[in-house]
Amino acid sequence: MIEIPSDLHKDLVPLVFLLGNWAGAGVHDFPGSQKCNFGQEVTFTHDGRDFLEYHSRTWVLDNDGNKVRPLETESGFWRIDDARKVEVTMTRDDGVIEIWYGELAHKKPQIELVTDAVARTAASSPYSGGKRLYGYVKSDLMWVGEKQTPEVELRPYMSAHLKKVVTPEEVERWAKALPDDMPDDGIAFFK
Repeated sequence: MIEIPSDLHKDLVPLVFLLGNWAGAGVHDFPGSQKCNFGQEVTFTHDGRDFLEYHSRTWVLDNDGNKVRPLETESGFWRIDDARKVEVTMTRDDGVIEIWYGELAHKKPQIELVTDAVARTAASSPYSGGKRLYGYVKSDLMWVGEKQTPEVELRPYMSAHLKKVVTPEEVERWAKALPDDMPDDGIAFFK
């Protein structure tokens, strides 16, 4: 269920599907690094201003789905304008800072982004840019990322399928909003 918070900046309404806490798993595969499954937690929040705050943590999973070690951490800010153009500033734990531009698809919750600028610290790995596609599909958030380096052409390297994490506070708020005349037996509810 998508709700529009009353204090959400009006410009961010087209991005409301991103809001919340998400968790799931995906696959990481890029030349020069070990292919692995990973777990991910993503949070999109707002404070009433004209941007969404973004945080993502990923970690390598073993064959049983247990956390092995951190993989990547990112944080940044997402904005959208009246023409549905999206801009993202992002900082990654490996010493890369990026500016991404893209747009929200027409009549569907899908965002395609491409790097416009990349800055790297001396300690960071080689990196030239990337592409990302985010989509809200059947109440889930899915994404695929591509990247390139001076040695490797643009190619997919990570993708994940994330589910919305429901907090106890959200459940309580939804329960309080239920009508008083809800059926008791559960079966009548579906008639």
